Amino acid sequence: MAADVLASIAAHTDKRVARLKTERPIGALKSSPLYKREPRDFARAFDGTFPRVIAEIKFASPSAGFLRQEEPAPEAAARIAGSYLAHGAAALSVLTERHFFAGAPEFLSAVRAARPDAFLLMKDFFIDPYQFELARAHGADCVLLIAALLKTGLKAMLGAAQGLGLSALVEVHDEGELEAAKGAGARLIGVNSRDLRTLKTDLDVARRLAGKAPGAVMIAESGLKSRAELSELSGLGYKGFLVGTALMRVEDPGLALSQLISA
Repeated sequence: MAADVLASIAAHTDKRVARLKTERPIGALKSSPLYKREPRDFARAFDGTFPRVIAEIKFASPSAGFLRQEEPAPEAAARIAGSYLAHGAAALSVLTERHFFAGAPEFLSAVRAARPDAFLLMKDFFIDPYQFELARAHGADCVLLIAALLKTGLKAMLGAAQGLGLSALVEVHDEGELEAAKGAGARLIGVNSRDLRTLKTDLDVARRLAGKAPGAVMIAESGLKSRAELSELSGLGYKGFLVGTALMRVEDPGLALSQLISA
């Protein structure tokens, strides 16, 4: 693994997208039944009462390795999704990157087929508008745009996602990236307390950036392990919380979610 983890993931993603463009051209994606559904406004997932959690389905990560004993598969993703929703998840995030996170777009479409009304975020490393077509074809409502990855291309990618009817959660880690997200017109901003270059996590990042994007729905991401932390960040203005690793390590992720939000 390179010292700059994000750069390593980006290099793999570039090769993966080039291959997918050949294997699954846009015309084929548009013929998918799921492409025809109208994505829902992901911001609506955060209209309810506290706490509003995006529960994440991921089987592995660069920082923690494999998180579960079971084999990553569409059926497992759909089962975990059902458990999350039964235990109070406001929305779901599905990792679709294979090399580092053991995910696949088919996990997302399996969750959509099983839970047609759920708010679904496709969690991947978006570097090319082609991936938005892929997101539509697999049933996403929202895509993740990482400011540190897209840099000056953020605004154009945000516009391309919105042009296909997709919501976009723009992820930031520092003040400069937050300003870029605001400048691009982001309505949903995720503050990731994990530095994607080093994988170090510090909740002070979320505390420091709280309240600095008036008018946007702010989501706190990474490192969240207790109801006390959710309550603290809610008091600072966060409307939602993305939680993954802490839940996926438990035998029943949905039950772990219930314990987190009801404690």
